[in-house]
Amino acid sequence: MFTMDRRSLILGSAAVVAASALSRGYAQAPTGPYKLDPLPYPTSKNEPSIDAQTMEIHRDRHHAAYVNNLNGVMTQQPDLAKRPLLELLTDLNSVPEAVRTTVRNNGGGHANHTMFWQIMGGAGGEPKGDVKAAIDRDFGGFDKLQDQFNAAGMRVFGSGWVFVTVARDGKLALVTKPNQDTPLMDGQRTLMGNDVWEHAYYLKYQNRRPDYLKAWWNVVNWDKVSERYSAAKAGTLTI
Repeated sequence: MFTMDRRSLILGSAAVVAASALSRGYAQAPTGPYKLDPLPYPTSKNEPSIDAQTMEIHRDRHHAAYVNNLNGVMTQQPDLAKRPLLELLTDLNSVPEAVRTTVRNNGGGHANHTMFWQIMGGAGGEPKGDVKAAIDRDFGGFDKLQDQFNAAGMRVFGSGWVFVTVARDGKLALVTKPNQDTPLMDGQRTLMGNDVWEHAYYLKYQNRRPDYLKAWWNVVNWDKVSERYSAAKAGTLTI
């Protein structure tokens, strides 16, 4: 006959409770207008530059938390829930002050990461076509863009992002933002960008942010960047 002593029963019960709490913590809830879209490629697609475990934690926990928090606000703000995320981020002053910081942080995080997953999963290399021409014109060449982009990423103190913005006329510019702020909040559009929060690279690179910034170019999907560039010039690019 199977028997269990009191200590084993207590430990077993504690493990079940802990596992349940962890599962609840990362579940996508509450439901709302914002969704965590599936990755368009396997989590291992960016290896060895970005490991699969980092991809899983980054998307399934960090990005999911932004979506959950944003949806949580919307349950109390039905009028906000009717507005597109782009509209909220480009007009934050119209968001009630009581929830403005939450929308700023989590809405920005959702927009930034949605872009981030989209432009990765590629083979790196160099851009072509109109994007290459724009980079040559506005940065003096792809090598110079990489140097300026990586240097800007290193200058971000603490957590933040480095972006290439794109205007309606196709002009490119380099900007950095703290935390989960986004160029959208300044009325700009993001062509591409890299996350320099430690959760984006610490498992593999520890404190070596320069190595991460350099390796990240190996997984850029230039076809997707080109699509975003065309959409920006057509006036249809959102987040």
